[in-house]
Formats: sequence, C-alpha cells, structure tokens
Amino acid sequence: MGINSRKVVVVGCGFVGSSSAFALMQSQLFSEMVLIDADQKRAEGEAIDISHGMVFASPMKIYAGTYDDISDAAVIVITAGANQKPDETRLDLIKKNSRIMKSIVGEIKKREFEGILLIVSNPVDILTYIALKESGYPANRVIGSGTVLDTGRFRYELGEHLGVDSRSVHAYIIGEHGDSELAAWSDARVGGLPINDFCELRGHFDHDASMEKIFDHVKNSAYEIIARKHATYYGIAMAVCRICAAIVRDEQSIMPVSSLMQGEYGLEDVVLSIPAVVDANGIETVVPIELSEKELAQLKSSAEILKKIIKENS
Repeated sequence: MGINSRKVVVVGCGFVGSSSAFALMQSQLFSEMVLIDADQKRAEGEAIDISHGMVFASPMKIYAGTYDDISDAAVIVITAGANQKPDETRLDLIKKNSRIMKSIVGEIKKREFEGILLIVSNPVDILTYIALKESGYPANRVIGSGTVLDTGRFRYELGEHLGVDSRSVHAYIIGEHGDSELAAWSDARVGGLPINDFCELRGHFDHDASMEKIFDHVKNSAYEIIARKHATYYGIAMAVCRICAAIVRDEQSIMPVSSLMQGEYGLEDVVLSIPAVVDANGIETVVPIELSEKELAQLKSSAEILKKIIKENS
C-alpha cells in the first residue's frame, strides 16, 4: 500500500493523546488524522471537537477509526495506557501498560504497516523496548518520546536562570525518562560556550548548587504538575509534534528520543535516550555526546535499572 506521509494515527484519546492530536492538527504537518481508542465514543467526541477548530487552522480529515485505517500512515503515535497517579513513579505503571502495549502492537502487526511507531505511553523506555520486540520491526522504526520533553524542561530552566532564549541553550537530559535520568552537563553549551563559562559571563559562580537545583526542578517537574493538576499533557503534546515534524519533513534533526542501544557507550539490548538523528526512516544514527566519567557511570546505572525491570517483567 505504501506510506502516505501526510497521514498520522493517534492510539489512545486520554489527556496526552487528545492534546497531541490537537497540537498535530494545529501543526499543519498532516492532512489526515485517525484517532483510535478502546472507548470508540471518546475517540469520536475528540475527533469532532478537534475538527471544529480546523476553520482556524487548515483543512484536515480527522476521524475516529479502527486498526484497519493504519496501513498507509506515516506515523502511529501510541499514547494509550493508565495514567501516572500522585505518589506513583513511571515505573509503577509497567505491569498495567505492558499488557496494553502488547495488545496494541498485536493489532498493528496484523496489518501491513510500514511507517514509524512513536511510543509515548509511560514508562516509555520499557514500553518502547516491548513494542520493538513484539513488533519485530527494525530498530530504526520504533522510537520512544524519551527525554525530548525533559530536555525541553532543562533548556527552559537554564534559559530562565541565565536570562537567554531557551532555544539558544544546547543541553540534554539522557538515560531513562524517569528517576534515573541525568543531565549531560559536560556537553551543555549556551551560544557555543561551555555552560559554566556562560554562567560566569552572567554573574553566576556557584555552579554545583545551581546545577543541582536546576536538575532537581527538571526531574521533579512532572511530579509537581501531577500533584497540582493530576496529569501532564501539554508539554508532551508539543514534544510529540516536534518528533513528528522531524520524521515527516525528513529533517535529520538531533533529539534525545528513546532508541535501542547497539554498542553505544558499551550498552546493548536496552532502550533509553541518547541524542539521535531523526528523519523519515526514524532513527538514522545515535550521536554519542561528550560525557564525564561520572556521567557515563550514571548512564550505565540508568541502563541497568531499565534492564532489571525488563527482566523482571518479561
């Protein structure tokens, strides 16, 4: 059937799925969007509601569909799963959401789908690994949203701290999208300058304390949002939109998506976030960035935590 580069499917119409669909409608990346949910009426309601905004954006075919509608899609965005509750870690969701992911991938496999699977459901690294193994697709075609949002939060916090546009900050959160993630401070640059040099240019000299404070804000921001409004969805919806843009525009953009490690940093058979070149084929290549010995040890520790959970739940 081939791929229609202007068609996207969103599986799961909860807060994250519906927000992602809304952001994708506004993005003008696609001309056709299919919404799939276990609750068909929910999918229909979201499709109708979002369609009513098209008059303020651009023409698009938006409808509630079934898995029979997926075959020619460029991207399938999977957001389905149980929500993270207050005091619950992303990893607490593993048992519930792994069953849901296996069911969804089982349905996708029955069809001739040749596009990219973008996994957003949490815990995203574990579920991306499950989707990869269950689907049998090449590793480049199964991507997790990973630490793209965490990296966005990181750059926002650094921009606020330094009084510069966050888009001029080049810094990554890597590893697990969760409690064992780490900030790659060694690789961080602002306007081409190493992060500490730029901090001193702006009158900040207490680097260790600032670094700890900023990273804690980033790592705990999801918990803080969930404590206040019970879910996070706008930030991740924008991240989904950004990843989809890199795919359908064949941008070769570098972003820290979840992907299968195949020897990078000595890591094998684990999915986590390292900057990667993202294009129409999914992940073109992983980009190993500069890490200190401490950061490398933290990354390996993050990988071991994820491997242990996969082993316990396989």
